[in-house]
Amino acid sequence: MTTYFENVIMIDRPREEVFAFLADLENVPSWNPAIEVTWKTSPSPVGVGIEYRQIRSAPERSEEVLEVTAFEPPRRLIIELQVGPFRARTGYTLRATEAATRLTNWVELEPPSIISQVVVPLAASQSKAVVASNLERLKRILEDTRLSI
Repeated sequence: MTTYFENVIMIDRPREEVFAFLADLENVPSWNPAIEVTWKTSPSPVGVGIEYRQIRSAPERSEEVLEVTAFEPPRRLIIELQVGPFRARTGYTLRATEAATRLTNWVELEPPSIISQVVVPLAASQSKAVVASNLERLKRILEDTRLSI
């Protein structure tokens, strides 16, 4: 049983700049405090099939492998990874508006067993709130610093 949630946020930056920042997964630690470091392990430019590794400090310390499974600049990015006991897929869809970028982030969590399916709704609820907070941090970084991306 897969659990799904999504968050939507408006970012006052052009879609191309938001996508470029998101697609460089080495930026994740700057807006997700649960991630200490992320690095690309594939020699090729970012695209489908490229892998990264990251060190997570919460909810417990772990090393994770991330794989880009969809890469459609500047509209869509999907990443697959293992987060603790959960297989996860997370995606970003970016839509340009007159004055900003509408960023939709969705997450699918797949539990490893029937027993953990009881835990999934609680984990998803907590994760949704944490992800929303991370997206607010991303918004502040992109809007406040006016990075040249």
